[in-house]
Amino acid sequence: MATATQSDQAERRTRWITVLLLAPSAFWYLALLVVPLAIVVVFSFGERAAAGGYQAAFTIANYLNLPARAAAFRNTLILAPVGTIVCLLAAYPLAYYLAIKASPRMRLFLLILVIVPFWTSFLIRTYAWMFILGGRGLPAVIEWLGLGEVRLINTPLSVLIGMVYGYLPLMVFPIFVSLERLDKRLIEAAADLGSNPWRSFLQVTLPLSAPGVITGCMLVFILLMGEYLIPQLLGGGKVFFIGNALVDLFLQSRNWPFGSAVAMGLVVIMLATVTIYLRVTRRYGAGRDVSLL
Repeated sequence: MATATQSDQAERRTRWITVLLLAPSAFWYLALLVVPLAIVVVFSFGERAAAGGYQAAFTIANYLNLPARAAAFRNTLILAPVGTIVCLLAAYPLAYYLAIKASPRMRLFLLILVIVPFWTSFLIRTYAWMFILGGRGLPAVIEWLGLGEVRLINTPLSVLIGMVYGYLPLMVFPIFVSLERLDKRLIEAAADLGSNPWRSFLQVTLPLSAPGVITGCMLVFILLMGEYLIPQLLGGGKVFFIGNALVDLFLQSRNWPFGSAVAMGLVVIMLATVTIYLRVTRRYGAGRDVSLL
């Protein structure tokens, strides 16, 4: 009887410790995510007040008016996936070299080079790209070489270049971690069994690095979907993202209900993307378990 009582007290003490440890993060989650999201949902069904802002009402007119911002949705839904794919194509060879081929000293040196851009402000780096892609930068060099006049700044290409530059390190590190944990003996075994390097890569390296690839793609894609600064500076107001539309609606037009509806549209897109991500990773994990068995 005494033993059972002591066990109950220990279990109750463990439960309270768990509650106390989770309380700060739970409060943070409710205060900074759930409550603001609930406010945005309420605002999205309201009306714009006469002087701007929010007026209590219940209407779906804001959602029916979403096609008015079709350009922002289109640009975001095109350039964000394209930027993610370009980041992946650029990051994978670098991560592969860092994890598989590079010597420890060279690996450390290259990892520092990948991290160095984070030591300066993202705003300053984007301003630097405004000069590089501007009329006196790369286009002037191309014209000097006799290749004709080229305009880069304020185009979708300039926004894409800025996005790849800004978010490439976030793609490199998850893939690098996956490849570094890869058992190199598997590659050697594939070679011993007569597999050529390309086939070993497709059947061994790439599947085992898939978690890093998926994580890197999700990390970059989610951040690109909410990007504001790069389209604003390198797009020159001609390449609008959803983030730019939200700034315009909330701060300039002061149409908070319509801005909230646009924000909810972005949330729905992100929820669908994360759902697909979870299903893919779950399926991959199940398949990997089966293969290991």
